[in-house]
Amino acid sequence: MYELKLVANLPKVKEASSGGATNSPDAAYEALKEIGTLAQECFVVLTLNGKNEIIGQHLITLGLVDASLVAAREVFRPAIIDGAASIILAHNHPSGHTDPSAEDLRVTKKLIEAGEIIGITVVDHLIIGKGYTSLREGGLAAFK
Repeated sequence: MYELKLVANLPKVKEASSGGATNSPDAAYEALKEIGTLAQECFVVLTLNGKNEIIGQHLITLGLVDASLVAAREVFRPAIIDGAASIILAHNHPSGHTDPSAEDLRVTKKLIEAGEIIGITVVDHLIIGKGYTSLREGGLAAFK
């Protein structure tokens, strides 16, 4: 008799963890606001299902006081593992100021392009400090 042991190793659909849709930058900020108090820059990804419900929150990098390195493969790895339809990017500015730098805009553009290639939509990028800035709301990147 043959057994299908392979089935046990297939990825499973993950249930949403938040119980509600993350349809606005305010809702995403509520899930992420604690990173605004950190003394080091960190880059976080919220993975979302097809209904924009949060599947998971993943720390991608923990950087220095004023910088954090980000690679597309590290950003999209948890999204692929979670089976995410889309993601929200976020990082903090320990200074508390949430104005995006030229590097913030460059990285966002690169990640949007990478997401288009692999079929995972980048919904927004929040910069969190004393409050937050949404790059989508500010029209600062070409989100789909």
